[in-house]
Amino acid sequence: MHLRRSIAGWALALAVSTSDLTAAEGTPKVPRFSVENMDRTADPSVDFFRFAAGNWVKSNPVPADKSRWGGFDELQDRNWFLLREILGSAAKDAASSAVSGPRRQVGDFFASVMDTNRLEQLRFRPLAKDLKRIAAIRDTRQLFRVIAEGHLRSPGVAFGAGVSADAKDSSRYAFDLAQGGLGLPDRDYYLAEGFAPQRDAYRAFLVRLLKQVGDTDAAAERQAATVLSFETELAKASKTRVERRDPNANYNKLTLPGLAALTPGVPWDAYFSAIGAPKLPYVVVGQTNFFATLAGMLKTRPLDDWKTYLRAHLVKDSAPYLHAEAEREHFAFYGTTLRGQPQPEPRWQRAAKIVDGNIGEALGQLYVEKHFPPASKAKMAELIGNLRAVFKDRLGKLAWMSPATRTKALAKFDRFTQKIGHPDRFRDYSKVKVRRDDLLGNVWRASEAESRRELARVGKPVDRSEWAMTPQTVNAYFNPTQNEIVFPAGILQPPFFDAEADDAVNYGAIGVVIGHEITHGYDDQGRQFDADGNLKDWWTADDAKEFDARAQKVVDQYGAYEALPGLKVNGRLTLGENIADLGGTSVAYEALQRALAKDPSKRKSIDGFTPEQRFFLSLAQLWRVNWREAELRRRIVTDPHSPSQFRAIGPHVNMAGFFDAFGIKEGAPMWRPPALRAEIW
Repeated sequence: MHLRRSIAGWALALAVSTSDLTAAEGTPKVPRFSVENMDRTADPSVDFFRFAAGNWVKSNPVPADKSRWGGFDELQDRNWFLLREILGSAAKDAASSAVSGPRRQVGDFFASVMDTNRLEQLRFRPLAKDLKRIAAIRDTRQLFRVIAEGHLRSPGVAFGAGVSADAKDSSRYAFDLAQGGLGLPDRDYYLAEGFAPQRDAYRAFLVRLLKQVGDTDAAAERQAATVLSFETELAKASKTRVERRDPNANYNKLTLPGLAALTPGVPWDAYFSAIGAPKLPYVVVGQTNFFATLAGMLKTRPLDDWKTYLRAHLVKDSAPYLHAEAEREHFAFYGTTLRGQPQPEPRWQRAAKIVDGNIGEALGQLYVEKHFPPASKAKMAELIGNLRAVFKDRLGKLAWMSPATRTKALAKFDRFTQKIGHPDRFRDYSKVKVRRDDLLGNVWRASEAESRRELARVGKPVDRSEWAMTPQTVNAYFNPTQNEIVFPAGILQPPFFDAEADDAVNYGAIGVVIGHEITHGYDDQGRQFDADGNLKDWWTADDAKEFDARAQKVVDQYGAYEALPGLKVNGRLTLGENIADLGGTSVAYEALQRALAKDPSKRKSIDGFTPEQRFFLSLAQLWRVNWREAELRRRIVTDPHSPSQFRAIGPHVNMAGFFDAFGIKEGAPMWRPPALRAEIW
């Protein structure tokens, strides 16, 4: 079931030893806000993104080992270099001393990725038992036992399964079933005419991979065609990403007899027994039509088709952790064809991602000890407090919201919590057996240990101390069922948070990020969860209608942005993130105004720009980016975030403060008429 986040490492096998980890490559510079990034030949009233970040865009083409390059990527790349030293040191210590605990596990796991000579010796041998088990399947009960065993340790085959807080009883963990099982990024890749080249490339990729395992040309061609046909049937039964944004429509609580009635012929008892959860009180099914179709496929698809599908996915999903030939094929398709990336990242960096994705908090513990000063947490708490004060005041004054809804909105806000930096208690991986000579085994054992840990919690109280991101992650999130915002240590660095920068730059960067995450509690999805984190309607009908009308302006605005000729942003798919960007920017701007009023000495120009101008420049530079076309096309279909170049200007043009700061007048290309401007929170 792979109940945990997975980060697959794409690689070319090279004879690299852990001693190479202190090579001469220097750690990238700190990616701070800078007026040097600007293109002052551009007119801010015509193209503000170019004005704010044009020189950076011209001077920073996408590196050969990346599919995009932007502010996030600069900081994450720097973080990987910091982790490189930790990983190399841990690998040496684990090999030469009696070191134990997280340091030993991190060191041995990293060493297993770097030992490419061992991977070349093994080739496909790590898959031998599983290939035999698939070949031996004789009936549907055996089939679902094999699917269950696979779900415990790798991405979901046939469908998705996991454990999370019950959306309608957020105090308890529930078992979830969801659509899945696709080898391409999204259902549209199977069904839309424009993705025919990617479908052909996927089939050809599977042919080459299956031939490596020993299939004849004819057998490989036949099996690849079967897999594509099988997955196309799953895709046709799958909801679109926009449809999956409706949390109520994707919550279907069923008893096991109810699940059996929905999916006649599916041996769920065999599946649940194999994963170690035979007595579940109920399951939450995300997409009922998908599972009804899956059940039908047991009758319409011969057992050999299912076995062919399982075999291909086993080989495909394992390829990043095997020998060079298998890795190359995997990267050639998933890296180059789908994302436009010419070459893989350095092996040590891919290895770092594999460790992060499997025992991430063990690595995070070492990272925090070395690279997260307590002062950053204190300053971040202060900034969050300032943003919270603004947002709460706004909730109390919104003219368009009725007193009945406002009371509940404020009650939810008062229950809202925050986490900064890292968990108070790091995850214990002591039950994971890590070997220096068994990369794929390490990945599988880590996955299975995490799956079993989560399965044991079904029906039990939710652990509110847990984190969904590792400390070294350059990101942040809002958790609707816990009504909390979370900021890992990795993002609390420039260009997001800079202790050396003025208030305007910080409010335009980390301030907006804080406001963004707070606003997620009240975006089109978050607003449907109440103060206890339960999926429950607490809005009056009139207020909900008013929210939808205001949100429609956001849909229309972003849906008009053209990412590539003829390819526009999906305003519905990206609505939640766009609302959060708009709210975060507006709230952070007001928080800056309050800070300047409190200390007027800070109201001064720096580098020739006022605090208000530096705020908007900082935010636009935060989203500086260059793309590879294939990756941008993939993101438009799959990513709920708008492309960064539109996040860099989208919130601005809804705010009078932006037009005032740069003297932008009606009729200018950047001007947005007041009647079209979106204002929600």
